[in-house]
Amino acid sequence: MDLKSKLLSDLGEIQHRTASEQIEQVLKQAILEGRLPPGEVLRQEELAQTFNVSRMPVREALKKLEAQALVDFVPYKGAIVTEISKADGLDNYAIRLALEPAAIRYSIPFLTSDDLQLARDLIQQMHDETEMDQLGVLNKRFHMCLYGKTPHVKLLQLVEKQLSVEDRYLRFHLSAMGREHMSQDEHLAMVEAATHQDLDRAEALVRKHLIKAAIALENFFDRKT
Repeated sequence: MDLKSKLLSDLGEIQHRTASEQIEQVLKQAILEGRLPPGEVLRQEELAQTFNVSRMPVREALKKLEAQALVDFVPYKGAIVTEISKADGLDNYAIRLALEPAAIRYSIPFLTSDDLQLARDLIQQMHDETEMDQLGVLNKRFHMCLYGKTPHVKLLQLVEKQLSVEDRYLRFHLSAMGREHMSQDEHLAMVEAATHQDLDRAEALVRKHLIKAAIALENFFDRKT
């Protein structure tokens, strides 16, 4: 399958965005859905021809994807789709474990009833969602809803970056292992702890949630080897 065929379903869907934003979104979706598999070389000239643009917006889009750990720049090869590895996945969860328990603790005192209702609505949407590629989007929105009121802006920026990186691993191992590995019970428990201003319980639940996800990912890779 040629590059244009891999991207065809997404081309032209977001014409209101700038060229680099459009290219970034189309490539990101193709990577997350596996149409552009790990290790595939993304040639700037070929992409420019596919999108009918110059190489500059292509280069900008690839740099944005590099920041999201979806693309690597390799000497003498150029941009390639990042390989999915157990080590990188576990690194991501280790970083999240260092950040997210603190983020929810600092955020809870400032959460409003509207924030908590949105979190519940997102849980219901995740429960009802049948498309794997949308679960990652909803999962990130849910966590950012609970963490988003922290007054520590740099902490929140770091959390958001790691959630963007985690998106790919979440979709990957959900596709491989099934939806049962994304129980909404843990998410509901977090919202209840936040509702009751129970900072210690909320922090412990986030930590437990991340450790469980990391173990599931590690076990999956171990079964493959």
